[in-house]
Amino acid sequence: MKKMLIAFILSLVLVTFFQIKFASANEPTQDSEELRLQDMLMIMLTPNISEVLRNYYGSNTPGITPWKINIIQTKRVQHFRGFMLDITFEIEPTTGHNVSIGKDRITYRISYGPSIEQIEHTHLATYDLPPELQAPTSFDFNHLPRLFKYVLSKPY
Repeated sequence: MKKMLIAFILSLVLVTFFQIKFASANEPTQDSEELRLQDMLMIMLTPNISEVLRNYYGSNTPGITPWKINIIQTKRVQHFRGFMLDITFEIEPTTGHNVSIGKDRITYRISYGPSIEQIEHTHLATYDLPPELQAPTSFDFNHLPRLFKYVLSKPY
């Protein structure tokens, strides 16, 4: 009985340890120099990102939530300390309710000047909106309460 209790407690501790370790590895928990530089870069690229999303999504242009932008790759195009760099990131555009509506991958070439040139845009996925955020297909006057029917029927 004692061995089973020790084995249970040990397995519980190990499972908890691994869950905490893997959960903390995915997202930063405190500020760092790298995180600040990444956030500054995303702030500077926001107008360009908005333009790409406006061209793709049209009149239903989604918002940009900075914490839903993940840098996938950065590389120098030229030699060591050359000032022409490519940056590739994935972004999840959102509605006004911070609900992701899709996933896009965008690559920019940033060079001295400053010059920002879009190299590639790939739409990776489209997410369905929850039912409460979808536009109603039609308005049914008969489902309104009586008071609303009365007020709406009066010509004021």
